[in-house]
Amino acid sequence: MSEYRELRKRYSLLDICRTPDLATAVTLQPVQRIEVDAAILFSDLLLPLEHMGIRFDFIAGEGPAIENPLRTEADLDAVRRFEPREALRHVLDTIGQVQTELAGKVPLIGFAGAPFTLASYAIEGGHSNTFAHTKALMYGHPAAWHRFCDMLADLIGDYLVAQIEAGVDAVQVFDSWVGVLNAPDYREFILPHTRRIFERVAPHGVPTIHFGVGTGSILAELRAAGGDVIGADWRTPLDDAWERIGFDRAIQGNLDPTVLLAPLDRIFAATDDVLERAGGRPGHIFNLGHGILPMTPVDHVQAVARYVHQQTRQ
Repeated sequence: MSEYRELRKRYSLLDICRTPDLATAVTLQPVQRIEVDAAILFSDLLLPLEHMGIRFDFIAGEGPAIENPLRTEADLDAVRRFEPREALRHVLDTIGQVQTELAGKVPLIGFAGAPFTLASYAIEGGHSNTFAHTKALMYGHPAAWHRFCDMLADLIGDYLVAQIEAGVDAVQVFDSWVGVLNAPDYREFILPHTRRIFERVAPHGVPTIHFGVGTGSILAELRAAGGDVIGADWRTPLDDAWERIGFDRAIQGNLDPTVLLAPLDRIFAATDDVLERAGGRPGHIFNLGHGILPMTPVDHVQAVARYVHQQTRQ
């Protein structure tokens, strides 16, 4: 969005995340321009890492870069705990400001990163195609791995509870890179820790969303780990994904983000396909199957939002 790009000319991504006035403005921008049914808190899933002693920054054109990646068992054991309500107070202040501005117009969704995704960023030092360093530690030092992921789960659980206390209406757990694991590895190394987060949040009574990328082969495992809503990316047809998840859970998804670069007739045809596969069942949250691409025309996003509302209006 042009409004966001203007801010980025003056402020870094981390500056915006750490400044409630700026983060509030960016959170509200899509709500003001696009007919969305919820606002999503503007933040970054890596924010907890710096308070664990894992310093990072964002490199233009490359994404996040960890200053000193964790590569040994001793590195995993050296990270520190922190109190999210103190260290991430700026995020909680943003939530309060956003809810004041929204005044009940739409609900606000908070979020945090899942243990595997946070661990892989910390270990790889950034994005990876093989996740070789992460898997080497996971396979080679399983006890240290589980201790590290237990800590991450506790911190993220507390962080999400703090967001709920600050006023978000729902929370989403993002596991962006978990699709690099097969089902047995997910069950052994990840499922207990992600489940720990959802169990921590459950008593607080807000809807929970669990989303991962490339998870077509582990959707049943994601369901077992937790979440009232399971997100499906664009690689798996929505009806197939929902059947694997179980129709007693809601589903979020799953238009291919690149389709929004196409002409409107193709966009609407792809949108119809997603809606038809949902079959009119209650519990479908129409969304993209992953993050929106920077070059996406905003008017295409607005057109899809309007079209979905028109097609699903009772």
